[in-house]
Amino acid sequence: MKLPNLIVVTLFSVQLLPSVWSAEWRPAEGPLKTRWAKDVSPQNALPEYPRPQMVRKDWENLNGLWDIKLGDGTETRILVPFPVESALSGVMKHSDRLTYRRSFEIPKGWSGQQVLLHFGAVDWEAKVTLNGKELGVHRGGYDAFSFDITAALKKEGAQEITVEVFDPTDLGGQARGKQKLKPGSIMYTPTTGIWQTVWLEPVPEARIESLKITPDVDAGKVRVRINARLGLQREAVRVVAVALEAGKEVARVRGEPGEELTLPIPNPHLWSPDDPFLYDLRIEMGLDSVTSYFGMRKIALGKDEKGVTRMMLNGKSVFQVGPLDQGFWPDGIYTAPTDEALRWDVAEAKRLGFNTTRKHVKVEPDRWYYWCDKLGLLVWQDMPCGNSYTDKPQPIDKPQFRTELVSMVTNHWNHPSIIMWVLFNESQGQHDTEALVTEVKALDPSRLINNASGNDDKDCGDVIDKHSYPGPDSPKPEEKRAAVLGEFGGLGLPVDGHTWSKKTWGYEGTKNIEDLTLGYEKLLAKAWAMKDKAGLSAVIYTQLTDVETECNGLLTYDREVNKVIAERAAAANSGKQTKSVPSN
Repeated sequence: MKLPNLIVVTLFSVQLLPSVWSAEWRPAEGPLKTRWAKDVSPQNALPEYPRPQMVRKDWENLNGLWDIKLGDGTETRILVPFPVESALSGVMKHSDRLTYRRSFEIPKGWSGQQVLLHFGAVDWEAKVTLNGKELGVHRGGYDAFSFDITAALKKEGAQEITVEVFDPTDLGGQARGKQKLKPGSIMYTPTTGIWQTVWLEPVPEARIESLKITPDVDAGKVRVRINARLGLQREAVRVVAVALEAGKEVARVRGEPGEELTLPIPNPHLWSPDDPFLYDLRIEMGLDSVTSYFGMRKIALGKDEKGVTRMMLNGKSVFQVGPLDQGFWPDGIYTAPTDEALRWDVAEAKRLGFNTTRKHVKVEPDRWYYWCDKLGLLVWQDMPCGNSYTDKPQPIDKPQFRTELVSMVTNHWNHPSIIMWVLFNESQGQHDTEALVTEVKALDPSRLINNASGNDDKDCGDVIDKHSYPGPDSPKPEEKRAAVLGEFGGLGLPVDGHTWSKKTWGYEGTKNIEDLTLGYEKLLAKAWAMKDKAGLSAVIYTQLTDVETECNGLLTYDREVNKVIAERAAAANSGKQTKSVPSN
């Protein structure tokens, strides 16, 4: 997203709470909340299993109340996994240094097994200690990480975990997306500390560590690689992979850990936004077993009947229409209040007629991608950028950026919904673009690569991407690259009672819901005309929801008001206007 030429904006300052805190949690009084906030409690903080693509039966959720000490010495309680700046954390105060503590006990039924401690994400640097023994340090605000804590566990009783966090936000050179210490305009409240689920899992010594699932639609097969930790059983362990369709076994194969196994899928039921069919997958290895799923789909470039380069889904040209989705919440900031809230955003995008979404410079929890897989929404996944619109630009930490980029790809490559990796947004933090495109393409040749969304193209990757406000406009498709409009629109409409601040802004103002709907219909009619006239393959409208002072959303920030008439927007998104729309 580009910085607007003219904005009217009031900055929101995070509320400072008293230095004396209640021992019990309560949500802070933020400027706006969602309907799901009422369902959040210390006993019910994102209780769902956090890793849908590699499920084990036994696990223990460590979300809930933790002790926390801020950099200024303030000690209080925080509701994990909500970031410290959020109302749902109960703190709603920024600190670049945090120390989390809590105790837990290991279930007696886990005796004799190894125990893993998992973090969905901690922004940005986390030093983890258990019972006084340092487990390690992780850097990266968006990727999951784990520790085998078996050797640090006491034989019985309470185990104490400490997480020391440092996050420089825009005073550092790390990937941070739209976070800024002084939010305003197109930059928003930062997220510091634990912001995804923390959990425990018992496993045998010889265990499955990760899966790599690659559908091969042309060959009617799915390829599966099981990465494993073998321990002392290195010579004895074999793996079994079983694919199931609606509970019925369709393929089974045996092999070695680390070996690529191939399962034939006869007459594959293809995954698409119109028919998001998922196969189940069961993996067994010695005493360990996990369940997963996969979708049979293919994304590639190809030529249409006129010889125009297009993005092809399962061998067919599909005009991709989606919103820019920034993944911010007024009460949870980076963290959705509930899993149902995550699901609702995806379902609402579908109800509005979108078949695609662009996840903008943020990486979501696994369960958001699960809902895209399950409900059928194509995903353009942005890498979070660094050094965008900051008061004191810092040198980009290039090695760290590469590490986090690789983690983003490897941690999410099993999701059929993700069809494109977007390496950079415009020129924000852009560096070594050609080399990184080559590396990501080699790492994951099954998906498309967008080198830079919006007007800072480096003549590489699979698409040429333009931004145009309000637009629409189209770059010219090339022999080896499809033409896409990565951002356009931005029709603004504040709704009284549903805004983050009194003053808001939009790229282009509208008067009311009818006016916004009509303007949206005009933009989409032009976009669909460009599909044939200009060879345009996809459009991304700014944006799904309002975010803080920015009121460009089709929905209000609290998701309470749909600012377009849904049926008319859905018709426009599918290229079927409900009535004649004037072109001017």
